[in-house]
Amino acid sequence: MAKPFDVSKFRKTITKAVPGMSVGFRDPDTWISTGNYVLNKLISGDFKKGIPLGKVTVLAGESGAGKSYIASGNIVKAAQDQGIFVVLIDSENALDEKWLHALEVDTSEDKLLKMNLAMIDDVAKVISDFMKEYKANYAEAEPEDRPKVLFVIDSLGMLLTPTDVDQFQKGDMKGDMGRKPKALTALVRNCVNMFGDFNVGLVATNHTYASQDMFDPDDKISGGQGFIYASSIVVAMRKLKLKVDADGNKTSQVHGIRAACKVMKTRYAKPFESVQVEIPYETGMSPYSGLFDLMESTGLLKKQGNRYLYVRPNGEEMLEYRKNWSDEMFDVVMADLAGTDLSELNTNEFPEVDPPEVDPDLVPETGDTDEHDGS
Repeated sequence: MAKPFDVSKFRKTITKAVPGMSVGFRDPDTWISTGNYVLNKLISGDFKKGIPLGKVTVLAGESGAGKSYIASGNIVKAAQDQGIFVVLIDSENALDEKWLHALEVDTSEDKLLKMNLAMIDDVAKVISDFMKEYKANYAEAEPEDRPKVLFVIDSLGMLLTPTDVDQFQKGDMKGDMGRKPKALTALVRNCVNMFGDFNVGLVATNHTYASQDMFDPDDKISGGQGFIYASSIVVAMRKLKLKVDADGNKTSQVHGIRAACKVMKTRYAKPFESVQVEIPYETGMSPYSGLFDLMESTGLLKKQGNRYLYVRPNGEEMLEYRKNWSDEMFDVVMADLAGTDLSELNTNEFPEVDPPEVDPDLVPETGDTDEHDGS
């Protein structure tokens, strides 16, 4: 019988021979909520998780689609609530402290470092220098003892290359000859490699432009495809008008936006699933926004007259008008669906439900139809 291979010796030898190489699996153990339960579910497969540390996440969309609201607002707040330090890189010079405070982001120096950078090269140097110091101080520490850090870049689309700046100063705008897509690809690739073994993650926003391909109508993300391949999670967002008031009534006025989010790439759930998240101007996003539509589209809800019925796995029935579905009721549904892959829900197997009983005293008398036949 052949002697078993001594993998421990090989592991020790190879890790010494290749500096910076790690051995074994490094599944994400820290997740940050996007502020919306359905978007969390579509990204991670769990209503409460969202995006992971150790990976690169990109939110791409047109102007005003809610990218900054989610990335620089909801995600930053959720990270801070978990004790994660945030480095917020603002390339658009658009993130005001008052706006961040309105989203409950803590801007104190021990919780947030905000930097205004315009050059891709400067962003790369900041992250590279940070990771060198981080590895020097914590590479030998146990994973649970390493501080957790989240980088947020808002946005990649506004970052400049040295060629852009040089041509602007000379007044000769010829374009950067494709240098920016290459630089963005290199930035994301290096971040993926540097973050993978540590409690560090990156969330970035980017711009999109309308597709010219009639067979592929989805908006295209600027900056080339290279950094999309390297990213772990990509969410495309579109801006729609919200013409529903706080009471659920349709109006002619615009009360906010509906952020149409499609998960273009994820390694933790089925891709190309979408949700429309409402962001009213007055109240901001509800974490339950889109959950009713998700339940309806997957067949979990059945319409009974003007009300909607949900049958729990234990047979308990929940029947209510759409406007009256409360957060507590949604909590019950999410608890029932914990660990369930929404793509595997089979509406044909949804339990049949008898129609609601009708009180005969409430049914108006119509008389004998024979007496009125032909009259």
